[in-house]
Amino acid sequence: MVFVKVLKNKAYFSRYQVKYRRRREGKTDYRARKRLCAQDKNKYQSPKYRFIVRFTNTKVICQIASALIDGDRILCHAESTELARYGLECGLKNYSAAYCTGLLCARRMLQKVGLDSTYEGNSEIDGEVVSTEYDGKTFYVSEVDDDKYPFRALLDVGTKATTTGSRIFGALKGAADGGLDIPHSEKRFPGYERETKEYDAEMHKERILGGHVGEYMEYLEEEDNAKYLTQFKSYVERDITSDGLEELYEGVHEAIRADPAAKKTAYTVTAENKSHKRKAKDSYEERKARIQAKKDAKAAEDDEDDE
Repeated sequence: MVFVKVLKNKAYFSRYQVKYRRRREGKTDYRARKRLCAQDKNKYQSPKYRFIVRFTNTKVICQIASALIDGDRILCHAESTELARYGLECGLKNYSAAYCTGLLCARRMLQKVGLDSTYEGNSEIDGEVVSTEYDGKTFYVSEVDDDKYPFRALLDVGTKATTTGSRIFGALKGAADGGLDIPHSEKRFPGYERETKEYDAEMHKERILGGHVGEYMEYLEEEDNAKYLTQFKSYVERDITSDGLEELYEGVHEAIRADPAAKKTAYTVTAENKSHKRKAKDSYEERKARIQAKKDAKAAEDDEDDE
């Protein structure tokens, strides 16, 4: 006889601890979150700020948050859907849009805390790392004022893979160019070669200004015009061509720097647009009439089939 040792016995299940709900759902990496949120005990409740980047099927979301015992506090929020205000109405989740959203979030945050004039970041898009201080592997924004330090935040990517050239780093680059102090290096930016350990800033600049989108537009227009008209329908409707993308994105960057403040949309709640408005229940007579109408329609179909 072969005896099999029972590992998951009563003692095992009596000590089993269910993981957090967001861990079970695969939404939160608590090991990474702890290191992003936990502060040294001698910092006297000075919070760590996180620059959060998330992508949905339709847009880019950037936030600056700090953690408290009862939940996170969002200090600043920006979405790529807001870019329509600045002249970008389509292509709201590519690398270039992620850069614009990160730039918008950074300028909005610095304006909120009164640092927008002190730390202007990099207004010229050249793909280079804007920070001047370098400790051998990480770039930091240098302090230009003894009284006002740069606003530091740590990049929070959630559960997304941090591969070289990812759109996450487009948002990071936009925030860094906007004046936020986010520790980073160039090793994950487009244009970095792992084997030679060289960084091509021009390639990164082209990606920021939509060069990769323009190249694909030209290729598709020549090879498969029908697919081009379908895939870039929103671009065609707005008369946006591959040659005009660079000028478009440069205009968006200038508009963001000119006025990064959030705009509240006017919305009046009325009896017609209430989302929780309940439909009045049908009376007994109305229900009888509705059922009779269905019966009559069914009988008419059966008569037509018999004929």
